[in-house]
Amino acid sequence: MKRIGILTAGGDTPALNATVHGAVMRANQLKVEMFGLVKGFNSLFNPRVPHIHLNPLFREIPELDATMGGTILGASRDYVDPDDGNILDTIADRLKALGIDGLICVGGDGTLNGLQPISDRLPTVLSPKTIDNDLGLSYQSEPDEWKRIAPTDGNDQTEFRYQRIKANIDFDLNGMINYVTPGYATSVYVAAQGIQRIRTTAESHRRIAIVEVMGRRSGYIALGSAYGQPDIILVPEHPLDMKLITERVKEIYDLQKNVVIVCGEGIIDENGSELGAEVKTTDPAGNVILTGAAEALRERLIEGIGDDYFVTTRRSESATTAIFTRKVGHVQRGGRPLLFDRFYAAQLGGKSVDMLVEGQNNSVAALQWNREAGFHLDSFHANVFRDQWGLIHARCMHPSFYDAERMQPSQIGIEYLLPIFTNAIGHADVEYIRQTVFDAGNLTRPFHSVNTDINKRIRFLKN
Repeated sequence: MKRIGILTAGGDTPALNATVHGAVMRANQLKVEMFGLVKGFNSLFNPRVPHIHLNPLFREIPELDATMGGTILGASRDYVDPDDGNILDTIADRLKALGIDGLICVGGDGTLNGLQPISDRLPTVLSPKTIDNDLGLSYQSEPDEWKRIAPTDGNDQTEFRYQRIKANIDFDLNGMINYVTPGYATSVYVAAQGIQRIRTTAESHRRIAIVEVMGRRSGYIALGSAYGQPDIILVPEHPLDMKLITERVKEIYDLQKNVVIVCGEGIIDENGSELGAEVKTTDPAGNVILTGAAEALRERLIEGIGDDYFVTTRRSESATTAIFTRKVGHVQRGGRPLLFDRFYAAQLGGKSVDMLVEGQNNSVAALQWNREAGFHLDSFHANVFRDQWGLIHARCMHPSFYDAERMQPSQIGIEYLLPIFTNAIGHADVEYIRQTVFDAGNLTRPFHSVNTDINKRIRFLKN
């Protein structure tokens, strides 16, 4: 294999550049050229296939900085239609014209679904990333626990629904496939810091704060936010018990005159319906954009607690003024990645190069963990992640990680988090803050985007 292409797809995460950097460093060692494809799968639809030579003379370009958030290659949510054979053949021809012998796609479960048709025409592997930590399996037989429900309206165009059945396996952390994805640690760090800062406002003004974090239908970020010491954590994997939540909120509020609640954006009510609204995306994994969970929860708490509770104790004018919401939002996806994410993202990028050189195809580089060996790299064929109909589902947090009565991480949830976060921050992370946040030059120098330099390196396929 003489030339490998690499692209970054889906939403941005803090560790994407670190993944690309790791892949380029390994390619340099093997004397393999690396071409970065600009704007993810979108580049493949462009007849000119915009690309960047990432390692001329087998040296990485200086713009490729593993400590920088985002991706110098750009990202998009465009994906290839697996049923469009003509465009797939055209894409294969374009990559062949560029001399690309294999392709690395950096992404999550949507990207893994999206690369399937390309792997039939070109060796293709996935290097994982996602702040949601929803790419992987709690145990190897997990894909067998999905059942497909046919449309009931008689319309052939209506999509099938997929539903989990009850698991019949004893869970063990050692059996997880892809223990954690690059980007997750940094997003939890940002969420935990946000929660700690919101706490001071809640304390000062005797208020109840509901903080919404990302994760779609996976509760991993909400679980990790326990590092910010919220009083209550609500995750999508467990339906809300509003009576219990309301009682717990009043109990905590009576004690400390403030409450901080964290909710995942995909939390569901007692009937299994999402509290927030959903907007469908083009993601082939069926992922959606979820909005409004915190506001919906706030309305329920206002109704459940009532104004008198606050007025009679002279703590607030009403439940409406006492309860407020905040979103940590897209800051969870941006900025400099922590040491944990930088290191293992680079390792996985390098592993992806090795996988292609070894002849693997339609496979996933994975970060494994067990109690004896700690973290180590492995690879799995994509079929390991697919259900019986060929679909790859986003991983949900295993229910055993969460204590629904206490609304906090369970003991096994704590055991899951500790290997990731105990040494997640390095000395360089702290020194970076000290040197850069209040750098006097920030007051006079305009922001310089790496895109302005990368644009000078973009090349195009000649027709």
